[in-house]
Amino acid sequence: MARSLQHRLRDQFDWPLFLVVAVVATLGVVNLYSATSAQTGARSELYIQQIYWLAFGAGAAVIVAAIDYRVYERYAYVAYAGSIVALVLVFVLGASIRGTHRWIQIGSFLFQPSEFVKLCLMLAVARYIHRDNRGERWTLRDLIAPGALIGLPLGLIMAQPDLGTALIVGLVATSVLSLVRIERNSLVIVLTSGVVGALVLWFFGMKSYQKERLTSFMAEDRDVQGSGWQAYQSIVAVGSGRVTGQGFMRGTQNQHHFLPDTHTDFPFPVWAQEQGFVGASLVVLAYLFLVLWGLRIASLARDRFGAAIAVGVSALFFWHVVFNVGMVTRSLPVVGVTLPFFSYGGSSVLTILLGVGLLMNVSMRRQSW
Repeated sequence: MARSLQHRLRDQFDWPLFLVVAVVATLGVVNLYSATSAQTGARSELYIQQIYWLAFGAGAAVIVAAIDYRVYERYAYVAYAGSIVALVLVFVLGASIRGTHRWIQIGSFLFQPSEFVKLCLMLAVARYIHRDNRGERWTLRDLIAPGALIGLPLGLIMAQPDLGTALIVGLVATSVLSLVRIERNSLVIVLTSGVVGALVLWFFGMKSYQKERLTSFMAEDRDVQGSGWQAYQSIVAVGSGRVTGQGFMRGTQNQHHFLPDTHTDFPFPVWAQEQGFVGASLVVLAYLFLVLWGLRIASLARDRFGAAIAVGVSALFFWHVVFNVGMVTRSLPVVGVTLPFFSYGGSSVLTILLGVGLLMNVSMRRQSW
């Protein structure tokens, strides 16, 4: 029986998903090596730590993929509650870095709970949708419960404050909700409330430096030496790469220390300057494949919970890439969103790979056994 199960898992293994993830992760490590080559001390060896995290995350993804995803449905709310507790503990035990409280420090290890909230919230919303058997359009009253599920972690993440992660968490959860049909009037009310809420947040909930970062990208030469420095240097790096790039480890903006945070928020400009339009396009196409392949898995899933998971993971890739590439090309404000597999970070790498494990899980079990 166990041998038969092993054969069926092997036959259903999603090789396209695995190969594209492996290629993007490898390119990410190569780019991280170049991005930190001009650094000294511990930062110059971040690519080694990234390899360790990728190996650990790959092992975790294998475990996640091996367990039937219906098991995760039973424990989705437990995982969600645990993630909320972790977010609260950030304010009690968290380490303050650059004036924010986003990490819990255990020895030399920094753990960022908000990263794992992306998956825990996604599973909770997916379970709620899956258990809904009404077969009719949702009204405003029907949206109260999932709205509360989404609103609680969003509020805690915004209080850290971490606008970038809050955006991703909210958009991923909302993307999962796109699987349900909502009454037109209710949808209009929700969208209007969202606009009003954004205006209230802008005028009463955001600090001046946050507003400055959000608006600096809209003006061509606004505060280039201040809040617009990152966006300006980023667009210079992307543009100077031209068609084929300046060559590996030859990007001027990185090597001459003009471009900040090349290992976290700004790895893509390093890649674009060194590999040019051709290399940048190949990476974007690889991400596009992951998103479309994830949606294909959702369309073939054997139940609504599996489809919701696949949509959620696809949305996780999509929104991360849209915001990161958008902010480094001055199409969107700089909000501190990482690029999957290219940005350094243990919590973010582990979260992305766990998401890949969930996607592989749904793909391998798209046919009932």
